[in-house]
Amino acid sequence: MTAALTHLGAQGEANMVDVGDKVETTRTAVAEGFVSMRPQTLEMILAGNAKKGDVLGTARIAGIMAAKKTHELVPLCHPLLLTKVSVDIEPDHSLPGLKVTALARVTGKTGVEMEALTAASVACLTIYDMAKAVDRAMVISGIRLVEKTGGKSGDYKAGS
Repeated sequence: MTAALTHLGAQGEANMVDVGDKVETTRTAVAEGFVSMRPQTLEMILAGNAKKGDVLGTARIAGIMAAKKTHELVPLCHPLLLTKVSVDIEPDHSLPGLKVTALARVTGKTGVEMEALTAASVACLTIYDMAKAVDRAMVISGIRLVEKTGGKSGDYKAGS
């Protein structure tokens, strides 16, 4: 790995990358995360019986909102005019728990990896928040970039 860290200046200071000369392309990123929990907690969420309300719907909206605010949360991210954000949440009985998949898309000069990662992270945090009254031992794990397309650096797919 010989690539330089783009967010560091010549003296190691934090630096927002100048993307002004970059070409606008359509860029997409997909991230995922997992929330492991007791089987009873998963069944409660899937049945819609959580005291705080619709866990999956609320987590989905929270993830979408978070993607749109990424530049306010991560100091050196550029504000982006996102064209698409989606958050899908599926039960995974083998965990047991929930798998969160977030997609972010933009036509612009910089990528949307951080927006997808933020969406997945906040959706997982929201699931935890809404079910913690019955299961404080839930574990959030596996937050990672699954794939990205577009941009100068090309495409990326985890595991390939």
